[in-house]
Amino acid sequence: MQPGATPIAAVPEQLDGVRFGADGLVPAVVQERGSGAVLMLAWMNREALEETLSTGRTVFWSRSRQERWRKGDSSGDRQWVRAAYYDCDGDTVLLVVDQEGRGACHTGERSCFFRAFGKESPAAGRELR
Repeated sequence: MQPGATPIAAVPEQLDGVRFGADGLVPAVVQERGSGAVLMLAWMNREALEETLSTGRTVFWSRSRQERWRKGDSSGDRQWVRAAYYDCDGDTVLLVVDQEGRGACHTGERSCFFRAFGKESPAAGRELR
């Protein structure tokens, strides 16, 4: 599929159903549409969630830099939102995306979850790049 924006028209009641924490943030799980793989977990404030839904590109809040960032602006590894959900408690967001470029992880891996626990794991002893 050709990457491209797919805006999602959320209604105010849906946005109000998301429970942001005391810090104004909600965790956002990013899942790859084709494989179902969990690519990453990031944080969103309401503005980042609204921008993500209205533009069809993932936008997050960096807790370390205290600023918004749109995935792929510097790396080219953009995420094109295809569906968005919030869980039964309203305290987690799930974004289903088409991942463009190398992948979601800043290390160059496709997913941020490439290291497994256990001695027999293929990732055992693997270092971050």
